[in-house]
Amino acid sequence: MQPSVADNKQENPANFPIAGLSRRLAALLYDGFLVVAIWMVLGYLIQFAFGTDTNQLIDGRVVTDPLQDAVIFFMMVSTAFGFYAWFWARSGQTLGMIAWRLRTQRPDGSLLTLPQSALRFVLAWPNFFILGIGFFWLLVNRQRGTLHDRMSNTRVVLVPRSYRPF
Repeated sequence: MQPSVADNKQENPANFPIAGLSRRLAALLYDGFLVVAIWMVLGYLIQFAFGTDTNQLIDGRVVTDPLQDAVIFFMMVSTAFGFYAWFWARSGQTLGMIAWRLRTQRPDGSLLTLPQSALRFVLAWPNFFILGIGFFWLLVNRQRGTLHDRMSNTRVVLVPRSYRPF
């Protein structure tokens, strides 16, 4: 039995509906746990490499080596970007997005490129930290997505239960 034209249209990623805010935030929370776990392991290795004598308690404040702080900050930003960029380019879905049936893609349904992933990643941070204004835009204009979706020409869509990323 051949699938109908309507079935083909539904399975085309370009036709998937824009995902809602609650699913996006839930997937972000799931992924946040994974990214923090990666940071903990790498942070331990960095601390081991620098040694424990780089941290001091002075007047009730912990003072750390500025070089170590810079290395840890760079590690945190680069691994978070690497995590998202790798998953977005590979299947369009992080592990949290798979759990919540979400997919990041271009408007035509294709996967993100590395420059598009970088732009999306950089734009999402201010949209999140400025009281979530970029995310709450989704509640005002559901068809267009969040501000960083629009600015990076990407979409986060809700995939059907039958969709398999691999």
